[in-house]
Amino acid sequence: MISKAHPRIVVTGTDTGIGKTVFSAGLSHALGASYWKPVQSGLDEETDSETVQRLGKLPQERILPETYRLATPASPHLSAAIDGMELDPDMLNPPPVASPLVIEGAGGLLVPLTRWTVFADVFARWRYPAILCARTALGTINHTLLSLEAMRRRDIPLLGLVFIGDEQPDSQSIIADLGNVRSLGRLPKLDPLTADGLHAGFPNWIDLSTIKKGLASC
Repeated sequence: MISKAHPRIVVTGTDTGIGKTVFSAGLSHALGASYWKPVQSGLDEETDSETVQRLGKLPQERILPETYRLATPASPHLSAAIDGMELDPDMLNPPPVASPLVIEGAGGLLVPLTRWTVFADVFARWRYPAILCARTALGTINHTLLSLEAMRRRDIPLLGLVFIGDEQPDSQSIIADLGNVRSLGRLPKLDPLTADGLHAGFPNWIDLSTIKKGLASC
């Protein structure tokens, strides 16, 4: 059983490339947490773990090794097939660590790990509280409401929603209202994107007190 002193929190998203790795870096730094990316697809460029270490200014011991490292930047099921591997979702079990742990999924909730299992199925098995990251750009209302339905159908504990991008008040409010979900804030696109800029702004952009309270009650 996971101690409340060392909670696990899942960071997932409505899509790939929306900024949830940057959010994970800021959250890991703010919570004094370790970070774990269960499956990494694509190794030619900076990996998500390396990005979080750099932007979160986390020591190496707080970056936990991925269970699967796949060469091709594609959906894990396809990347594994290209690499001649077969992923076993039952092998995805968060390592023990004496700190809070931020766990970042790959792409969106319904990204397939195998022909029969999507990431949301693993999150449902874990039953750790989750934050859903959503872009603010056009199309976000549909994508986010569908993602919320997928989480609730699997009974994944939901801490709340974080928007990423330029402010879009109407889209943000209608999603919170129709989705019956708490907004935990909005992470703007930072230019330049630096660790110091992320750390300085993060407590102003994101409702950390609600996140911490939610984790303590789980």
